[in-house]
Amino acid sequence: MTGSNSSCIRVSITGDMTLLKPTLATYREYLNYSLKRVGSKYPLVVLYTDSFPAEGHIALDTRGIMKRHVPYLLPSVRKDFSNDVRFYDCWSKLAPFSLVEYKGVVQLHSDMMIIQNMDDHACICNPLHKAHYPKDWAPANCAYTLQHFNPEDAQTNGVPTTGLGIPNRGLQVVNPSQAIYDKIIGRIKIASSVLGYDFADQSLLSNLFYGRRVALPYVYNALKTLRWKGDHDAIWQDENVKNIHYILSPNPWDEYENPHKGSMGAKQYQDVSHSWWWTLNRERSKEERGLGIVHRF
Repeated sequence: MTGSNSSCIRVSITGDMTLLKPTLATYREYLNYSLKRVGSKYPLVVLYTDSFPAEGHIALDTRGIMKRHVPYLLPSVRKDFSNDVRFYDCWSKLAPFSLVEYKGVVQLHSDMMIIQNMDDHACICNPLHKAHYPKDWAPANCAYTLQHFNPEDAQTNGVPTTGLGIPNRGLQVVNPSQAIYDKIIGRIKIASSVLGYDFADQSLLSNLFYGRRVALPYVYNALKTLRWKGDHDAIWQDENVKNIHYILSPNPWDEYENPHKGSMGAKQYQDVSHSWWWTLNRERSKEERGLGIVHRF
């Protein structure tokens, strides 16, 4: 890290590792590889908290992936996220707003894979019908639905400012600001606000900065569920997707390739997009073995 205010970086957030699988450290490996593979000129910096394990540091250091410590953020009151425990650790994803040593930060979640160069620089349909999601999270209220009638426009333009106005913050382009970060920290200290944030940091940003965000086209944060039949497959075009976001389990790394599964030894995946991840991961593993880097994936 240079500390130059004129530089721009991409950051990936680890969150607190206590509740997460040990394999989480491998996410950064394929994300970094996919960025290099498409020729991105911006470095990846992994943001980590105190509980990031030693094996995670080794995996990053071995591959020369930069990292930066950030505090583990917690609100003033503990909100119940027992329906979706991953949200307990999401508050630290607000850290990019504090990186004032950089002029610009592109925040990427570690469960993403870059398919095309996107140096140029949110779905709320509840496709899995999770019972604890708000009742108004339905296609009729999703801004992506308005693009179904003009899928070509969806490839280059963000969704209109309509519907519930709730972004998926898997990818964010942030101009760090101490004033904005202080405002965010001030909000998580207000118990009454925190108790209303059903989706942790995502709800906070939606509430605190409603109407102040600019949406990017879906291709920069292509949630894998958008491709599903009946969700937003009307706008999805494989050839235009730049970055696929593997939200919701099971994910590609939860599956294991079995050459004996399926007819004629064909490999079977729960989602076609999972095969794309395995193709890239095989390529990464082969290249790393040639460099003397050995990993179980």
